Amino acid sequence: MSLSLPCAIFTACTLLLVTSFAEAASSESSDDNVTAAPQIPDDELQHIEVTGRALSLYKSDHANLGTRTNTAIEKIPQSIQVLTQALITDQAAYEISDLYRSISGVSYNNFSTVTMRGFAQDEILYDGLKGDPFSGFSIPQLFSIQEIQVLKGPSGAVYGAGDSGGVINYVTKKPTYEAINTMELGLGNKDFLSGSIESSGPINEAASQRYRVGVFISDEGSYRNNVDEQNRSIDVGYGWDINANNTLTVQYNHIYQHIDGARLRGIPTDDDGNFLTNTSWNNNEASDYQELTANVLQLNLRTDINSWLSSQLNARYYTNKETQNYHELNALIDSDEDGEYDETKRQYRDRYEQNKGAFVAGYLVAELADHTLVFGTDYTYNTNDYLYYRATGEDDGVSNLSLFNPVYGQDDINDYVMTLYADEHTVLNQMGLFAQDQWAITDKLNLVVSARGDYIDEDFSDYKDNATASYHDLGYSTRLGATYSLNSQVIPYMSYSTGFSPQSAEDQNTSEDGSLFDPEESQQFEMGVRSFWFDKKMNLNLAAFHIERKNMLAEDVDNDDYNVAIGKIRSQGLEVDIITDITSRWVANINYAYNDVTVSDTDNDYQYTANIPRHQLGVWTRYDFPSINSSIALGMDYVSEQRNRSNQIVKPYTIFDLSWQTQWQDWKIQANVKNLFDKEYAISGFTETIGSYVGERRRLYLMTSYDF
Repeated sequence: MSLSLPCAIFTACTLLLVTSFAEAASSESSDDNVTAAPQIPDDELQHIEVTGRALSLYKSDHANLGTRTNTAIEKIPQSIQVLTQALITDQAAYEISDLYRSISGVSYNNFSTVTMRGFAQDEILYDGLKGDPFSGFSIPQLFSIQEIQVLKGPSGAVYGAGDSGGVINYVTKKPTYEAINTMELGLGNKDFLSGSIESSGPINEAASQRYRVGVFISDEGSYRNNVDEQNRSIDVGYGWDINANNTLTVQYNHIYQHIDGARLRGIPTDDDGNFLTNTSWNNNEASDYQELTANVLQLNLRTDINSWLSSQLNARYYTNKETQNYHELNALIDSDEDGEYDETKRQYRDRYEQNKGAFVAGYLVAELADHTLVFGTDYTYNTNDYLYYRATGEDDGVSNLSLFNPVYGQDDINDYVMTLYADEHTVLNQMGLFAQDQWAITDKLNLVVSARGDYIDEDFSDYKDNATASYHDLGYSTRLGATYSLNSQVIPYMSYSTGFSPQSAEDQNTSEDGSLFDPEESQQFEMGVRSFWFDKKMNLNLAAFHIERKNMLAEDVDNDDYNVAIGKIRSQGLEVDIITDITSRWVANINYAYNDVTVSDTDNDYQYTANIPRHQLGVWTRYDFPSINSSIALGMDYVSEQRNRSNQIVKPYTIFDLSWQTQWQDWKIQANVKNLFDKEYAISGFTETIGSYVGERRRLYLMTSYDF
């Protein structure tokens, strides 16, 4: 489907919406039809005025992510987006991938990773802390998440070593001072079933002690052969105001995910991006699975030392175990030699990975006249154990699979000839020191200066080849930025920020001449403007950026036993984010991104730039019916053409979603249709053999919740 047709459909739906209510809107303002207005109770009038306001529904004014302090977003000199609970709920988002349309410059890459501002990104924080329980190949679930904050570009001056494109921070749900109790049941096609219960509130009369308990379960099938997914989450929290100056919050989260028929890879395509077989095809057997079990314990102690000095002590510990037993595409075969691929050679993989990690951070915040100073340190400890066996092709007992008439269950897995591929253990220690000054130079001009140094030590043990490697490095990151309030409506900003990411000890062992690789380094220049228009009914944010990243590693094309450091990647682009009240009842959240990426200082063998769309457009628009406490919403997600790692085309796509909500007393009923027109499309690509990752076909969800 071309872009013009989806845009026409979207426009037609919007015009239909406007036309349907134009007469009603006109009658509300007509002198001939005002007799009923004075009879509306005051509380209903207030309800009509407030409900549906975009800037109260979808906009957050403050964020901790950019500065480690609760700072007004217009005073942060770097692009930052916040996805509120209202937006997450409206889009029936169960996992982060449901929300990419609402984050400008973010798109699918590979499994749980995304492309952000032109770079693959998998850096994830929880409440500003490292320790991702979904690390590996699992996509973060959103049951225990209150809002999502996204900082664009290098964040090294604030959070240390990380990715060039940005960082995603999940703000978790905390114990509340007021009682909140909710039960929810969800049903849908493809055997979707979910249920949850959440209870939060005070333990004692003074509310100095508070609790939170949440339980979520879900089970669903898929349009892909052999696939079934189960999710479980238990979320517990305790908050204690020890005294007027000290507050302690302790949280525990247990996560379980089991996916049969996984790990879901792609479907092979031709060079023009056409699927070679039906999108229900799956290379995995029904007995294949991916299973994740994770546990997280988190602590926060906030202390107000005096009227101008406060401290934060944070600790996070997590364990995560991921087991994968699955069939992988290994080669495409033309069995009848007619010039068309019709079979796949397969590989069976038995993988086990375990991560254990601890993160501790402490910092002081001093508010001194025109300066807000932050000084702190943090420490990261992580261990990773990785065990990997595999069998390849018919020689090892793994049968080929037809692309057009797949016959599953041909093999007995116990008969496979398994070979040990990897048995590894990695230990990471990282310590950082950081300082920051937020200086209100005048009432209009604000300056942010940040600096950080990191020491990283990593030990790698290869038990298969009886080899070890150790690596340590120092890294420095800075940020200098300013915001200036021209007036209450227009607030431009500019910044320069840097970041780095050390090469792993394992990779340091792969240079052909034995020399060490330099760390990856990145720098970003960004200019933007945050603005408010039409009596603050529209919030329009613009950002232009230029990022350079160097010292990336790639497999040596002349000898795949070694890596080489390739040259420089330059990414630059423009992002537009709009949150607006079209009318008092009609709101919209619109995000557009343009991205241009080039590779320089290297030869053509390393020129590929995978899964980087040049254009992206995401829209979510909602219309409220206050008289019946209901709303209808329509979403659109457009992603332009991409390329996979084999330089094959990944076709552009446009997807529409639809939502309906209604409130009756303490009950809420919500229906969502995702991929409204049941489009068949690829969300991103991998290689010619692995193929492209297939987008979700039409999904129907019906949720009902009760507040008690």
